[in-house]
Amino acid sequence: MDSRRDLTQFLATRRARLRPEQAGIAQPQGRRRRVAGLRREEVAHLAGVSVEYYTRLEQGRARGASDEVLHGVAQALQLSDTERAHLFDLVRALGPAPRRTRPRKDVPQARPGLQTLVDTVTGAAVIMVSEKGDVLGANALGEELYSPMFRNPLPPGEIRNLPRFIFLDPAARTLHRDWESVAEPVVAILRAAAGRNPYDKSLSNLVGELSTRNEYFRVRWAGHDVRPLSNGQKLFHHPQVGDLDLNYEYLDVADGQGVLWLMYYAEPGTPAAEGLQLLGALSASSRTAPQPSAG
Repeated sequence: MDSRRDLTQFLATRRARLRPEQAGIAQPQGRRRRVAGLRREEVAHLAGVSVEYYTRLEQGRARGASDEVLHGVAQALQLSDTERAHLFDLVRALGPAPRRTRPRKDVPQARPGLQTLVDTVTGAAVIMVSEKGDVLGANALGEELYSPMFRNPLPPGEIRNLPRFIFLDPAARTLHRDWESVAEPVVAILRAAAGRNPYDKSLSNLVGELSTRNEYFRVRWAGHDVRPLSNGQKLFHHPQVGDLDLNYEYLDVADGQGVLWLMYYAEPGTPAAEGLQLLGALSASSRTAPQPSAG
């Protein structure tokens, strides 16, 4: 990742989206602005820094910027908590590359005990993923819910990756009834991850692959939007049980290995709950069915 360029574009896009009236800046009557967003000098004034200093900051020359200055800029641009953290990540990345005390694995490994624990969850679909969406494990219901992803053969040496499935596999658009509502946050989550991990080569390779092969991803990536892992609802159309309106939650496993649980569940008594129960029964049936003997 190019942290200097990312910082420049992040600040420029945040400045461009904020209109003067939103920032409390009065405009002279009859005077037209050449830009819809804030000018650099306006941001500098709101942040309490000189125009020259803010210009250097927006040009990516921010090494050594104090927390006080960055908080001032974040307040001037009305950044969300996630955007504020992203700004600090980008500035921090301008310093020297951190020394590693031990080799970093491209793909985190989930402890065997976590898979055992996931397997005990029967009322919700669970998929274990890394910060960049590499699939590290799942329970039976999770595999069944995302059967178009789990049943697709992988090239040798490739690991299943949720963003790669969403953006590059046509089956994802069939599985998700409102595909864009799923795809948009994935881009923003990856953008935030890239700010935290600018030296992660496998993440850079994933972003490069998705940008090259999917126009939607490329356009959204250029917007520099970030968002946290959160909760909400996703609308599925499963090939076996039809429509499922499922709630989801991200749970961060506190083991320092970057493992997340993506959990899907349904409200009791809803058609989605019945569909999820049926999906679980189908999954159990397929796992206990006798396998054909080799001829």
